[in-house]
Amino acid sequence: MERQKSFSFKPSKLFVCSFTGGSSLLVFLFFFNFFTDPSLNSREIFPRISLAGSEVRNVSSNSFGSNVSSVGEVKNGVLERSLVNESVKIERRNQPAVSKIEIKVSDAGSHGLVSTHEVESGNRSTEGVVDYVARKFTAKVDKSDVPIAKIEEKKSNESSYVTVNAPNPSVNASRESKKPTADWSKCDFSKGRWVLDDSYPLYSNSSCPLIDEGFNCQTNGRMDKDYMKWRWQPQNCNIPRFNPVKMLELIRGKRLVFVGDSLNRNQWESMLCLLRGAVKDPSRVFEAHGRKITKSRGNYNFKFVDYKCSVEFYVSHYLVHESKARVGQKKVQTLRIDTLDKGSSKWKNADILVFNTAHWWSHYKTKAGVNYYQEGDLIHHHLDVSVAYKRALTTWASWVDQNIRQRRTRVFFRNSSPSHFSGGQWNSGGHCREATRPLNDTSHRSYSEKNIIAEEVIEKMKIPVTILNVTGLSEFRIDGHPSIYGTQRGSSRVVQDCSHWCLPGVPDTWNELLYFHLLTQESNSR
Repeated sequence: MERQKSFSFKPSKLFVCSFTGGSSLLVFLFFFNFFTDPSLNSREIFPRISLAGSEVRNVSSNSFGSNVSSVGEVKNGVLERSLVNESVKIERRNQPAVSKIEIKVSDAGSHGLVSTHEVESGNRSTEGVVDYVARKFTAKVDKSDVPIAKIEEKKSNESSYVTVNAPNPSVNASRESKKPTADWSKCDFSKGRWVLDDSYPLYSNSSCPLIDEGFNCQTNGRMDKDYMKWRWQPQNCNIPRFNPVKMLELIRGKRLVFVGDSLNRNQWESMLCLLRGAVKDPSRVFEAHGRKITKSRGNYNFKFVDYKCSVEFYVSHYLVHESKARVGQKKVQTLRIDTLDKGSSKWKNADILVFNTAHWWSHYKTKAGVNYYQEGDLIHHHLDVSVAYKRALTTWASWVDQNIRQRRTRVFFRNSSPSHFSGGQWNSGGHCREATRPLNDTSHRSYSEKNIIAEEVIEKMKIPVTILNVTGLSEFRIDGHPSIYGTQRGSSRVVQDCSHWCLPGVPDTWNELLYFHLLTQESNSR
């Protein structure tokens, strides 16, 4: 009698089938939710991908392969990296896999939770899953946007965030190679955000010996370094990454001249450092008269021999003539707001001129306008600083219209650089020492009256003048000032500097804007 065959599962087979079926169901539910969730079809999606689990601690910069578009380190459980498009790939190198990953997608506007998905990771590493899912979300966003993926470690009921944006070769390459749009005039550089980017700074304190003591914060003892790594990302356009070789080619055989106060010297020193790093033999970059850069008043002319160009700075606090006149029996300092600075003859034949003035136009530095402003032989007993500023800028504008040849010289005017004093001004105990990150909001800060006056004057000029609008983007950067690190005395410094900027730092971004405008002009002239 033939034995009846029994139908049964071995335990191992049952486990395999259950695992396979469960995994397939979870993956199906995830992708079904992803592709059918209408909230994910908006072009405003800003992927914030959070991975729950202790395995996040294992993520490090060593976990990314050579073909990675961004790498970084985890600080307090957070890794932030830019994803350009869906072609980004991660090479897995025996990274520990996690069993379940919770993925959260937040809306760009409110940053509120849109949807949550829990998926099996299979054999993927933490990084592999982040890459895989983030690429799917990125595909639903316009490729000109740069979504951010975040790995987030939960601590109790709160999330601890430390933003770490890693160097991103593909992003930098696209920023360098991408030509500015021909319609760049519609771009408002003042609107945007600061993105932490480990590929910055573009030079270091050790690589550039031209930074004077007042701006050399790291050498003066400042320990935190993030203030050097922020990159400005305008809201609706891109700024090409500063290319020093290209910039040197743009000014080959030319004179790039900065004229203004110590904040323009701040920008000028930044430009020197940016360019000097591209010259193989540093001895072929030198000051024409052997002068060392200091805080003391002085003019400087640095020659870049290989490019037959010069990068110069001429100090002029007000752009108009600082003079002396007799008031009663005394000879007092006055400001001739109807006469340009006597050093103007040295600027006249420059190929690129970058002007600024604003920092010294305060009631304190202008003696509250009492017996200070002069026009002809008339010394005004009292004149409001705003009125005097407009008359001085009108004098400057007339000089530019009469002396600058439009076909040869490109003229820029950098608007005011904001200060960030708390608890007083520079001479009354003001400070900014505690700031180590940019501000989140600057809406409480009013637009500078001096900027409005400058715009009104420039609008009436015959010679085109490009305004380098740095006020808005700089207002966020309360962390970028020297504070107590403006001298080697460090914490013993009584007066804090919350007006100037550490180098490397914010003025590098001002020069990226200048570079952008010059690059655009060259592109449009072809």
